Amino acid sequence: MRLGMGADIQRYARIGLWALPIYAATLFAGTITHQPPPQTELAGWSAYVTTNEFLFSHLIFSIGGAVFGVIGAVSLGIVLIGKGSVKLGLWGLLSGVTANVLGTSIYGIAAFAQPAIGRFYLAGNHAQAQNLYYDAAQGTPMDIVAVVFIVLLVTSFIVFGVGFARLALMPRWAGIGYAVSGPLFAVIGFALDNWIQSLAAVLMTATAVWMVIALRRPLSSGLPAVQSSPLPARTS
Repeated sequence: MRLGMGADIQRYARIGLWALPIYAATLFAGTITHQPPPQTELAGWSAYVTTNEFLFSHLIFSIGGAVFGVIGAVSLGIVLIGKGSVKLGLWGLLSGVTANVLGTSIYGIAAFAQPAIGRFYLAGNHAQAQNLYYDAAQGTPMDIVAVVFIVLLVTSFIVFGVGFARLALMPRWAGIGYAVSGPLFAVIGFALDNWIQSLAAVLMTATAVWMVIALRRPLSSGLPAVQSSPLPARTS
């Protein structure tokens, strides 16, 4: 009974792996356009965040994408654990799930509070809108949550990528590319706020698809993921 349940969990987890490239694709879709900096271009930023496209992007690609991020992290963690990479699978699962849960609070501020601030500015309340932005959308608590979110998100990509690359019979470059795409997207891309984020999301999507196809091979095929040392030859 327990073996059957374990096999079912692994089977459903391998199906859930498709959430990984979907999540990466939502990150790409959410970074096609970039908002003007509110610190120096509050008028342009206000016009940008009050559009329907901005709201749609955060509801579908950011908040909705985080759902796929959680499903993908749980699925990949279970599959890695089942293939013998217990510690990396567990830490990747925990950091990935926690990061995406924290991320939804940030996306919620962007989806609901920022448009309100933008409308407040466009109504002629310029100084008040600037102060409100720094208080509600970029206050110290928000900044702390954002830093923790980025650290955990990057950690999950690195841990998952390394865990995959260490599995036998798996394409190592897929894991390496996946591990690199996380810091490239969330650290370098976030700091530069330009096409680097989109490039990183493309790399993330491509390597995620590569990993999913490789991991969805039947469990009974090929050699075990963790191979033991060959037995010494018997002597007469």
